[in-house]
Amino acid sequence: MPQAADAGEPRPLRADARDNRERLLDAARDLFIEYGPRAPLDEIARRAGIGIATLYRRFPQRQALMRAVVLDALRRTAAEVRQAADEEPDPFSALVRYMHRVIAVRTAAVIPALLGEISLDDEEIMRAREAVSAPVEALVEAAHRAGTLRPDVTSADIGMLTVRMSRPLAGGFSRETNTGLSHRHLDLVIDGLRTAAQPRAPLSGPAVTLDDLRQLPGSAQVS
Repeated sequence: MPQAADAGEPRPLRADARDNRERLLDAARDLFIEYGPRAPLDEIARRAGIGIATLYRRFPQRQALMRAVVLDALRRTAAEVRQAADEEPDPFSALVRYMHRVIAVRTAAVIPALLGEISLDDEEIMRAREAVSAPVEALVEAAHRAGTLRPDVTSADIGMLTVRMSRPLAGGFSRETNTGLSHRHLDLVIDGLRTAAQPRAPLSGPAVTLDDLRQLPGSAQVS
């Protein structure tokens, strides 16, 4: 006979409940990017194709929904960087793939939108952030050793670039146009990350490390 789950362990969700939760988190992510932390909950439920009562049953407080969205975004991002590292032939290619995928899953757009509304320093979120930052830093170091990434580029630079490239443009651009332009502009920036035979001008501004970045006000959105 199957053993009962240990007391205190969350009961696994049924397939339909899991699908509802995923649609809800996807819709919440998109609405928080569009409207910020005060995005209307009834619109989130409508876009997810569920009733508002189901939303409140799953997330009785707005704070809990925002936290779940951030954790989901971080976990998706961690999966993307692991997959890129496993499947790409060299670390620079893995970094390029990772940055494009971060734009696609919208992690670097939603977390800045929710800054100040949730704590990014609780134990579970810190673990999720480390699951992203550690493999990204490893890829940066590997690309430096391979001679394919400019030696003055840091993992914090990679994180901040994805944030800048992910933010929606003002002026009523559609989501599809915003996303397409983000990928296009990232392609332009990537050429500046490569090493080259000819000398290049040094990067302006400080060469911020990940530890430096985490101590700066308002920088917690970069994992």
